Amino acid sequence: MGKETGFLELDRRERDYLDPKERLKNYREFVIQPDEGTLAGQASRCMNCGIPYCHNGCPVNNLIPDWNHLVYEADWKRALAMLHSTNNFPEFTGRICPAPCEAACTLNIIDQPVTIKSIECAIVDRGWKEGWIHPQVPAKKTGKSVAVVGSGPAGLACAQQLARAGHSVTVFEKSDRVGGLLRYGIPDFKMEKHLINRRAQQMEAEGVTFKTSKEVGVDISFASLRENFDAVVLAGGAEDARALQIPGAEMSGVRLAMEFLTQQNKRVAGDDELRAAPRGSLLATGKHVVVLGGGDTGSDCVGTSNRQGALSVTQLEIMPKPPEKEDKALTWPDWPMKLRTSSSHQEGVERDWAVLAKRVLGDGQKVTGLECVRVEWVGGSMQEMAGSEFTIPADLILLAMGFVGPKKAGLLEQAGVTLSPRGNVDADTESYATSEPGVFACGDMRRGQSLVVWAIREGRQAARSVDEALMGVSELPR
Repeated sequence: MGKETGFLELDRRERDYLDPKERLKNYREFVIQPDEGTLAGQASRCMNCGIPYCHNGCPVNNLIPDWNHLVYEADWKRALAMLHSTNNFPEFTGRICPAPCEAACTLNIIDQPVTIKSIECAIVDRGWKEGWIHPQVPAKKTGKSVAVVGSGPAGLACAQQLARAGHSVTVFEKSDRVGGLLRYGIPDFKMEKHLINRRAQQMEAEGVTFKTSKEVGVDISFASLRENFDAVVLAGGAEDARALQIPGAEMSGVRLAMEFLTQQNKRVAGDDELRAAPRGSLLATGKHVVVLGGGDTGSDCVGTSNRQGALSVTQLEIMPKPPEKEDKALTWPDWPMKLRTSSSHQEGVERDWAVLAKRVLGDGQKVTGLECVRVEWVGGSMQEMAGSEFTIPADLILLAMGFVGPKKAGLLEQAGVTLSPRGNVDADTESYATSEPGVFACGDMRRGQSLVVWAIREGRQAARSVDEALMGVSELPR
């Protein structure tokens, strides 16, 4: 425990943001990290609880009190080693994880949790700045080879762990760059892509081979992977987006959120986004934008639309408005359902809840509005409220309503693996083995749409299972 009275003496102090007027001018990250002294003070607030619920709140089971103590003592290098012992990519989670660990912090009972996410991010950023992060090349090779399909956080974590165990690992990625939705689903203003590039370079130095623009099931047959590798890991994500099935949804102004976000990320990277845009360029500039879906992807669409110069941005959610504050006696230390306002929301948006989209208005090609009705939820069932119909202007409607599972065509059809009742690849969290011998699955492709930190956890655990299956025993951590 860093300082026995730290939590009594200091209040929580979060990271600062650049003013919205400034940050809306570009797509760069806008978080202002506290200075070293402030971070040490925040780390000293950790109570080193007898039962550290933050461990359970964190899917990768970060040793949070341990590296909080080390930061308080200014032992940043050991803090980095402690952080990396459970998390391959803390610079990703330190930026885009919603921090369930903070919800589980004992101090959150009084709404003053330790700034775990900020400290995590500061540790790894300091590590890169000081040159403490190096490739971990295995002392010897095993002679075994593994194909990892998908280079999102699950695939990257799995591949890195397997390479460090001495296996020859090849990662197949259908896009032109590695990173999965980290690359083309998360806006640069939340996580700049050089963070992915330097991890990929580290992994290449550790022996991982990346094959981009190679979609397994299309450009490469799944049978060829089975023939040429000792094991295959399916880590392709859950990219089958939920469709909007109402009249008028076929019009060109109704688009998937991921199409919108991917195009902008390609622009920021200096690419011609039209190369992979069969329906043409997609911009919110000068338009009334309506975002359907109240989650993180919807929030990302809000921030991107404002940066593109939308006339207005409205975000609609079909579920009721959550409470401003949770009942801690009922929810703590679990992740609570409560109103969350992101930095993108603070930049400008009209939000509305318990709203059902009924019909897209337009001339058959161009969208002009969205007809909606208010709903109420009774006993878990949704009912439309009579006389509550209303229409809002819309030139562009972005669908951020979540995903229904992995895409089935191509890869999964050829793999022949059994699917769960929800349409994900069926595999448990002990072996991560599918119904096909030598084929494993992890991340969103196995569990469905989830968080980056869950993907990293599953990638690490799947790597241990693969290593054990190939070698009979594994020294990789779970």
